[in-house]
Amino acid sequence: MSYRILSGFRPTGKIHLGNIFGALQNWKKLQEHNQCFFEIADYHALTTNYDKTENLKDDILNIAADWLAFGLDPKKAVIFVQSDVRNHVELFTLLSMITPLPLLERNPTLKEQLKDLNIRTIHYGHLGYPVLQAADILIYRSTAVPVGEDQLPHIELTREIARRFNNLYGETFPEPKALLTSFPRVPGPDGKRMSKSLNNTILLNEKPGDIQKKVKQAFTDPQKIRKNDKGHPDKCVVFSYHKIFNPENVEQKKTECKEGTIGCVDCKAECSSIMAAYLEPYRKKREALQKNEGFVRDVLREGAQKAREETNKTMEQIRSHMKLWV
Repeated sequence: MSYRILSGFRPTGKIHLGNIFGALQNWKKLQEHNQCFFEIADYHALTTNYDKTENLKDDILNIAADWLAFGLDPKKAVIFVQSDVRNHVELFTLLSMITPLPLLERNPTLKEQLKDLNIRTIHYGHLGYPVLQAADILIYRSTAVPVGEDQLPHIELTREIARRFNNLYGETFPEPKALLTSFPRVPGPDGKRMSKSLNNTILLNEKPGDIQKKVKQAFTDPQKIRKNDKGHPDKCVVFSYHKIFNPENVEQKKTECKEGTIGCVDCKAECSSIMAAYLEPYRKKREALQKNEGFVRDVLREGAQKAREETNKTMEQIRSHMKLWV
């Protein structure tokens, strides 16, 4: 079955392993047999970084280059910057008029953000970002959205907004289904969730020497002090990397650790080499794109034009159904 799909990232810096295994690998597969729209969501970046816009343009170009280097194909998917398609904002405004405040106040992701980022004063745009996210999805008449389980409340809110609109003004939007994506959780070297805000990332364009340094510092089983000590691999960040990058040998690594036949230094060195080899072709493509910014800008420009053409059709239908001044 083929779907119309919308997904995207906020441009908050270069992509890392968590982004790759959490989304991009799946996107590469989805673009082969579905109509995909991938947005760089720069308006969404302003919800928490409204006072840090000096690097926003560079971040947009960086994330676009990362996507292209990893294999998103502008011949197979529409790749664009959210703010280049102003119809998103118009639909956001219209949907805001029919979205009850309690729906937004119950958003569990918002509550987590306020706690994690120690935000004491919430702004209107931050409270209302799920409505903008719904506009992003619905304006392409998306039928499916790839998400992790933690994002299911956002999709259900989008479906609720679509139902409210359709009931008020006539059938306009499909109710998009969630394409649940199972993916390996990639921890940072410190054992915490890999995140730019925690400064514990391994980037797509990381050089082999830098990968080696970061993996060398990775958290391992605190009870395995000497090489011959029997370890507990499930407590080790490096073992989690082996499971992702070295699956054919992961059982061997597990046995060696448990029996004390391999030390953490050697295990880290082997793991970092495997990770560097995996990332090397993408790093080289990324370097080439870095020298060809014009190509990256052309991809975004052409993608925005395609996205505008698609969203213009939706907005004509919306204005007609709502009987707005046109």
